[in-house]
Amino acid sequence: MTLMARIGAAPMSGYQWLIVALCTFMNCLDGFDVMAVAYTGPSVTEEFALTGSQFGLLVSVGLIGMALGSMLLAPFADLIGRRPLILISLTLGTIGMFGAAMAPSVTMMGLFRLVTGLGVGGILASTNVIASEFSNTKNRGLAIGIYTAGYGIGATLASLVARSTVGGDWRTVFYVGGFGTLLALIVIAVLLPESVAFLEQRRPQDALERINRTLARMRMDSISEADLDQGAAAGKNARQSGSRWLKQLLTPTILLWIVFITIMFGFYFVNSWTPTLLTEEGLSESAAVTAGMAISIGGTVGSVLYGLAARLRPPRVVLIGFSLLSAGMMIVFILSTSILWLGFGIGVLVGALINGCIAGAYTVGPLLYPSTVRSVGMGWALGMGRIGAILSPTIAGVLKDAGASATQLYVGAAAVVALCALALVAVRKHEPDYTPATKEPATA
Repeated sequence: MTLMARIGAAPMSGYQWLIVALCTFMNCLDGFDVMAVAYTGPSVTEEFALTGSQFGLLVSVGLIGMALGSMLLAPFADLIGRRPLILISLTLGTIGMFGAAMAPSVTMMGLFRLVTGLGVGGILASTNVIASEFSNTKNRGLAIGIYTAGYGIGATLASLVARSTVGGDWRTVFYVGGFGTLLALIVIAVLLPESVAFLEQRRPQDALERINRTLARMRMDSISEADLDQGAAAGKNARQSGSRWLKQLLTPTILLWIVFITIMFGFYFVNSWTPTLLTEEGLSESAAVTAGMAISIGGTVGSVLYGLAARLRPPRVVLIGFSLLSAGMMIVFILSTSILWLGFGIGVLVGALINGCIAGAYTVGPLLYPSTVRSVGMGWALGMGRIGAILSPTIAGVLKDAGASATQLYVGAAAVVALCALALVAVRKHEPDYTPATKEPATA
C-alpha cells in the first residue's frame, strides 16, 4: 500500500486537522484580499476619481495576478516543495498588501494588487492540494468544505475592518491585511510540514526522516526505504498511464471548465461589486458594507452546509440545487436591499449558496478523473475558472458605464450562474457510476 493510500484509509488525527486549519487560515487571506478592494471601492473610486471601468479593472488586476500565480508559481511546488512555495507566496502577499496601503496613485496600487494576486494564486494552488493530501478518504469532502469556508471568514473580517474605517482612511484595511499576511508567514514557517506526497515522489536527501517525523505526529507507523521505493514506482506508472487523459476525457473536461467559469463569474461579481453598486443605488456606505458583510457571513458556513448535504445526496445533484438557488437568491437580494434587515437576511443566503457552489465544484470535479490524472484535471479546471473571475468585475464595470442598473447587473450575473446547472446535467453521463438506461423490449 502506498503512503497516500495509508493516509486515506487511516483515521484523521488532531495533527491532520491542524494542517487543515492552517490551510483554512491561508484561504482567509484570499477572502480578505478580494473584499478589501471591494469594501474600499467607494473611497478608492473617490480619491483617485475612477470610472466604473477603471474600478472594475483594478479589481480584475488582482484576479489576473491570482491566475498568473496559479499557472506560473504552482508548477514550482513539484520542484522545490509545497511548503517553500507557500512561504514565497506569503512573502509576495505581504509586500503587495503593504504596497497597496501606501500607493500614491491608482497605477501603483494596481501594480501592488498584481503582486498580491501572484502571492494569493501561489498560496491557493498549494493549500488546496495540502488540505486534500493530509485528509483521509472519509473526511476529505468535509476538510475541503472547511478549507473553502476560510474565504468567507476572511471576507467577513475585511468587512468588519471596513465598517470601522467608514468615513476614515481606507488604507487601514490594507494595512490590516498586510499584518495578517505577515502573521500567516510566521505561523506557517513554524507549524506547516512539507507534503508527504511530495517527499515520497521527489525523494530529497532527508525524505525518509521528514516523512516519519510527520507520520509520528499523525499517530501512524513509520515507513522504510522499501516503502518509499514502492511509492515512487507507483507514481511513475500512474504518470505513464495518464499521459493521454485529455483526449479521452475531453467532453467532461470542457463541461467542468464551464462549471468553474460560471460559478467563479457569479462568485466574484457578488463579492467584488456589491458594496459599490449598493452605494450608487442610494444606500449609505455603512449600509452597503453591512449588506456585503451579510454575504461574507453566509460564505463562512455555506461550504460546510454543502458538505453536509452531499452526505445525503450525490454531490452533483446538490451542486445543481445550490447553483439554481444561488441564481434565484441573487435576484431576490438586489430587489430587497431597500429594506436593510431583509436584504441582510437574503445576503446571508446568497453568500452561503454561492460559496457552497465553490465547495461543490471542488468536490464534483475530482470524480470525473481517474486518480492518475486527477490533480492535472483539477488544476486546469481551476485555471479556466479564473477566466470567469477575471471577466466578471470588468464586464460589470463596462456595463455599468453603459448605463446598466444594479438590478440589471445582478440579473445578468444570476443568469450566468444558472448555466452551471445545465453543464452539470450533461456531466452525469461522464461520472464513473453512470449506467445508461436501457429500453425494455416491447411485448405483444
